[in-house]
Amino acid sequence: MILAQMAQTTLFTREQIDSRVAEMGRQISADFAGTELIALCVLKGAVFFCADLVRNIPQDVALDFIQVSSYGNQKYSSGVVTILKEPQLDMHGKSVLIVEDIIDSGLSMREVFRYIESRGAAMVKTATFLDKPAARKVPFNADYVGFSIDPKFVIGYGLDFAEKYRNIPEVQVLSD
Repeated sequence: MILAQMAQTTLFTREQIDSRVAEMGRQISADFAGTELIALCVLKGAVFFCADLVRNIPQDVALDFIQVSSYGNQKYSSGVVTILKEPQLDMHGKSVLIVEDIIDSGLSMREVFRYIESRGAAMVKTATFLDKPAARKVPFNADYVGFSIDPKFVIGYGLDFAEKYRNIPEVQVLSD
């Protein structure tokens, strides 16, 4: 399928994304000043956002990864969250910023948050590139939000559909 036939609307341009991520980096840097910070990137979708965000945090930041699944190849969450890859760094007594691409139902982020808390982190905060508060199935509010959007299925800037379209530099709505 040709990409232009699937994606119809650009929600955020690369320039808008760059500007917002830089703002978030400044705020996170101020909030975590003087702490030993680990950015925990939720694979795979948050890789683009996490890389840009960490480059905008002017302090030492360790980087680790966690991979969870609740979508498979579907447009909607199954409601079952599975950890596919565990982080490798010791988080005990450290500040952890969980970096996610998008929060829909809140189920995945809630489970990742609980998991990191159980590993003894001194402080756990969350940053999401996109937030869909109208899609929540469980209460969860990210500490840092790039953009809030309506419950549409989006692709680009790391966000995929069936492992495709992550490389689109802007965020687009995926048509049916």
